[in-house]
Amino acid sequence: MFFVIPARLGIINPMRWMERFFNYLIILVLILILPASVPRLEDINEKLNITAADYSFDSAGWVTNAILVKIQQASIGGARYIGEARQVGLVKDYFKLVRVVEKLENEINQVFSNPKIKDPYTQTASMRYQLGLLHKELNQIAPLAESILEAQLTVILKEQGLTLFGQPGPAVSYHVTPLPQMLVISPRDKIEEIATHLIDPNISVEQTEALESRVSSENNVSSLVVEIGGLAVYPTMVMRTTAHDWVVETIAHEWIHTYMMSHPLGINYETSPELRTMNETTASIAGTELGRMVLERYYPELIAREPTALKLASLNPGLFLPASDPPPFDFRAAMHETRINADALLAAGKIDEAEKYMESRRLVFWQNGYAIRKINQAYFAFYGAYADVPGGAAGEDPVGPAVRKLREQSASLKEFLDKIAWMDSFEKLQQAIGK
Repeated sequence: MFFVIPARLGIINPMRWMERFFNYLIILVLILILPASVPRLEDINEKLNITAADYSFDSAGWVTNAILVKIQQASIGGARYIGEARQVGLVKDYFKLVRVVEKLENEINQVFSNPKIKDPYTQTASMRYQLGLLHKELNQIAPLAESILEAQLTVILKEQGLTLFGQPGPAVSYHVTPLPQMLVISPRDKIEEIATHLIDPNISVEQTEALESRVSSENNVSSLVVEIGGLAVYPTMVMRTTAHDWVVETIAHEWIHTYMMSHPLGINYETSPELRTMNETTASIAGTELGRMVLERYYPELIAREPTALKLASLNPGLFLPASDPPPFDFRAAMHETRINADALLAAGKIDEAEKYMESRRLVFWQNGYAIRKINQAYFAFYGAYADVPGGAAGEDPVGPAVRKLREQSASLKEFLDKIAWMDSFEKLQQAIGK
């Protein structure tokens, strides 16, 4: 059985409501103000606003709606009326229900994708009716599961000393949602993210390809629409998935971004590629550590299990991992090699040769079970910023290793964040680790 929120939880708590309201108000103001102070290449961004207008994601609308949802959740305060053991059970029930929903959704999609089935609507009628009931059940339990996971991470943040006046600043707040995709732009002659644009999640593959082609040809750049698993607006966005451990780490990862939003490192996120990599690598390191602490405290059975296919796919959203045992192919090593060779070709001014090489390498990944749609400069500009683990798309970029070195030299996660959050240049990071 899955949990239904009891009527007695509809008690309004004015102090709780006001506390959460002001948290959202402060973060919303930061989101609106800070980008104006960040130097950007306005020409390319203005062009993207025009070219991608038909596919743009309505960020302001989503944030407004999510804030209203989270304020309503805070006013109810359901998680506070439930014991810890029951809270853990409810979160597990939520992920079980997500698994059932996604299984049925996949079965329905398979029917509609089968060219031999002439009337998929009739054949899936009972399945779609059942799916509607499951979605209603999921909509009931999801808000409470979100509140519980927020509260559990809050406990860990307090224990780690990551608080302001006794509370995490800002409050932990996330919302499960279909995430937008991100259009990433890099120059062709070097790997560097120079612009991004959020894209509606419902864009088709054909529309994606057409958009990338137009943006690339009109601006002589490398472009790629990538899938993302989380986004640091406020409340933060997290995609729906059955991977419980991945969700916890992603909630923590995105909270770190909101935490750094009031520090020099976060404020200067878009100032340089080095600072972006410092941001993302810091959030990845801290998110993994905090997520593991939550799992050890509340869901220890998840610690010992092997990483799920989706957890591995989070390192490269969109890749396909076979249902059977993965082939004897070292994805990270192969991607690391690809990045190094691509960088060398670009540094030698061999742009066309580099692009042909990256496409040839994409076919190698395909042959080994990784269905990556496109590997180009924009691909590495995006994924290379996540350098919390050696190798992979970051290549020989020195920023990731420097961030990891600072974490090794820090006695605690708090000490690490206290140091790096106040940095506004890669040079300061190098000084901090003695280079």
